[in-house]
Amino acid sequence: MVNKVDVIHHGAVDGVTGSCHELRVRGKDGILIDCGLFQGSEASSGHDGNQGLAIDFPIEHIRALVVTHCHIDHVGRIPHLFAAGFDGSIYCSEPSAILLPLVLKDAVKVGVTRDQSLIARFVKLLESKIIPVPYGQLTEIPLPIEDYSIWIKLQRAGHILGSCYVECDIKQGAASRRVIFSGDLGAPYAPLLPPPRSPYAADVLVLESTYGDRVHEGRKIRKQKLSKIVERCLKDLGVILIPAFSIGRTQELLYEFEDIIHSNKGRFAAKNLPWEELDVIVDSPLANRFTKVYQQLRDFWDQEARTKLAVGRHPLSFEQLTTVGSHGDHLSIIDHLKNTGRPSIVIAASGMCSGGRIVNYLKALIEDSRTDILFVGYQAKGTPGRTIQKYGAKNGYVNLEGKTYDIKASVHTLSGYSAHADQPGLIRFVKGMHRKPGEIRIVHGQDRAKVVLKGKLKEICPHTNVLIP
Repeated sequence: MVNKVDVIHHGAVDGVTGSCHELRVRGKDGILIDCGLFQGSEASSGHDGNQGLAIDFPIEHIRALVVTHCHIDHVGRIPHLFAAGFDGSIYCSEPSAILLPLVLKDAVKVGVTRDQSLIARFVKLLESKIIPVPYGQLTEIPLPIEDYSIWIKLQRAGHILGSCYVECDIKQGAASRRVIFSGDLGAPYAPLLPPPRSPYAADVLVLESTYGDRVHEGRKIRKQKLSKIVERCLKDLGVILIPAFSIGRTQELLYEFEDIIHSNKGRFAAKNLPWEELDVIVDSPLANRFTKVYQQLRDFWDQEARTKLAVGRHPLSFEQLTTVGSHGDHLSIIDHLKNTGRPSIVIAASGMCSGGRIVNYLKALIEDSRTDILFVGYQAKGTPGRTIQKYGAKNGYVNLEGKTYDIKASVHTLSGYSAHADQPGLIRFVKGMHRKPGEIRIVHGQDRAKVVLKGKLKEICPHTNVLIP
């Protein structure tokens, strides 16, 4: 048995954001798995007092960073990691190596500086540190410790393009110990991406629990509900606003809308509005750039998506799709929709309504009773999205950029459209392991989700030490 291997958590312990975990060997050298941003109420709740930005733990001994995927709650503190003195390599999957500079360039521009020369220097430094790792390839992370080594293998996680879970083999001579970090696991049968497969074995598993207390509906039922909600909303002859993250959720929604429109040719989405004429608007320059990358990386799509391409369909660039680029076009679209009430679907970031162009849509349309707001992803505590989701049905209000708005729009939640595995998916991930872990550490979830998942895991792994850090 390898001596002295510690797992230390620097985020995603008290909630679902700020993912950052350390694997430390013999108390001397370590690697980080993710370095994410705290969001919502978690940004100021017992962390660093600076909106969850600062690196408030020692990093002198950190030799490398391994990125599971490119969502901000997993990579958003990387600029601050550099500022704190980190000079190691960043290992990630091949798709993430392309996506990461795009994600962080935008994050730095929004949250740190608009100085183009500083942004360019940061991106150049970031790109020099990235080491792309093919899925399934065993890769050594050099350590200055005699007789010790860390080898990583990235496996598909099915969460967003490029997402992975990380198998870490710590070797001491002939002995070895395996620690697996799940990152965020995807739901089965999600659009575009193949689902995660269970690892063979682990000594320690660090497992996410975002939906550890919930069961998602099947994809067929979810798509039917999405179609029905859209039809019902369009009867108001108003706009459907869908807050969605620029990477992952937006592309999944486009894929589903293309299929719904294709399947409903000759039918009406609303009075005098055939499905073929329904406008689907993506108003996010970043999402549009990510969508182009998704198209370029179609080799990483699942078989269903590649089959559609083979018969001439274009799941991410269909005829009814309009993409908005400039800020001027963004404002013009809002004025047009506000004044005409033309039935349309608008997908815009951010997914929790805490910034981005969706906020301008909300400010313009949330007090119009013809508007519908459709949530298809998790809304963290303390975000405007959670407020709208919670109080929309109670004639409540929400604060957007310092001003209070009455919620007169109808509010809907379709929770099945989550990029996260539900409770059965998480259980299946563990159950499918040939050799169960001696220890499972449950992270990245609210208290109830973690407690419920712990109980379920104990049922299938009675001899495993299941703990909530």
